[in-house]
Amino acid sequence: MLIIKNANIYTMAGSRYDNGFVACSGDKIAAVGPMTECLEAGPDDQVIDAAGMVLMPGLVDAHCHVGMVEDAMGFEGDDVNEMTDPVTPHLRAIDGINPYDRAFEEARQFGVTTVVTGPGSANVLGGQFTAIKTWGRTVDEMIVRDPCAMKIAFGENPKTVYNEKHQAPSTRMATAAILREQLFKAREYLEALEKYEKDKEENDKPEFDMKLEALLPVIKRELVVKAHAHRADDIVTALRIAREFNLDMTIDHCTEGWLIPDVLKEYGVDVIVGPLLTDRSKIELKNQSLKAPGILAESGVRVAIMSDHPCVPVQHLMLCAALSVREGMNPEEALKAITINAARACRIDDRVGSLEVGKDADMVMFTGHPFDYMTKVYMTIINGRVVYTQKKG
Repeated sequence: MLIIKNANIYTMAGSRYDNGFVACSGDKIAAVGPMTECLEAGPDDQVIDAAGMVLMPGLVDAHCHVGMVEDAMGFEGDDVNEMTDPVTPHLRAIDGINPYDRAFEEARQFGVTTVVTGPGSANVLGGQFTAIKTWGRTVDEMIVRDPCAMKIAFGENPKTVYNEKHQAPSTRMATAAILREQLFKAREYLEALEKYEKDKEENDKPEFDMKLEALLPVIKRELVVKAHAHRADDIVTALRIAREFNLDMTIDHCTEGWLIPDVLKEYGVDVIVGPLLTDRSKIELKNQSLKAPGILAESGVRVAIMSDHPCVPVQHLMLCAALSVREGMNPEEALKAITINAARACRIDDRVGSLEVGKDADMVMFTGHPFDYMTKVYMTIINGRVVYTQKKG
């Protein structure tokens, strides 16, 4: 058993302990509470004294491309966008991730223990995101949930990519039409499969279609849809289609979401805001603001903050949250945005995002308050194992 004692603990589950402990059995959390209830260590237990330290759940980056756009690798390490077909829902992030990308090590060094990584936004239907830990020998042993989400994209990116190829979509109308067509086809494909299973003698089995197979969990609301949308009009188009097809959807990037917080609250969607620390490199970012997460959270929208690595390097996820606080976001909401809210937005909060009994033993120990710019990560723990410790000196 691993026991961390005397820590200032932010559980992100509604409780905080100024002087508390966390006990881990194997890769799960076995107990959390005040030091007055601390479990007694046995001769074979590992005990870490965290006096003066802040202990939190490992940070969760709800939208990034870690391992798919490999650090300092150029084209050889760039597997994020398959720009040959606007409809590629059958692509799987796990087949494009390099677990030896240096960004994973840097994530651990800054307390990010889970990343939700996947295809970019070149295609209307880009493919399947995966949720993985930032430590492991292979992608397969790093998986938290796969697939974790289906990526779709609105606005400038699909338009730009396929306009240059002189094919659809070159307008927002075509982007929406292509998405609707695939969702209609997936719904019909599902109905045909269900009829066949109900009566195999009277009904023919539909011809196998890998793209439509990939969309079945989307149609069934078993897989969340990550909708890349920056502008307010694109956000509303995404919400319109979500309502038409009863999709479980998050709005990712949500750059102009702060202009329509009442609409987002009405639809009841999670938003994943970012990147926040980039230049306004394209017209869709003209209303980018560090005030956005705070405005949305204050309006009753559940907010997560993303890095969108490599747009903002994954190690600066906490910095994005800290600057959001400087610009008006409630500090507790900002911490939620990179822990439990991020996990909820990706539907992995049963595993990560808070320090609760039965959840994965993923923790980060800080030398001071996480929002203090002088604070450093002292230790990172994933699955009950210490995977990073700050070097002395």
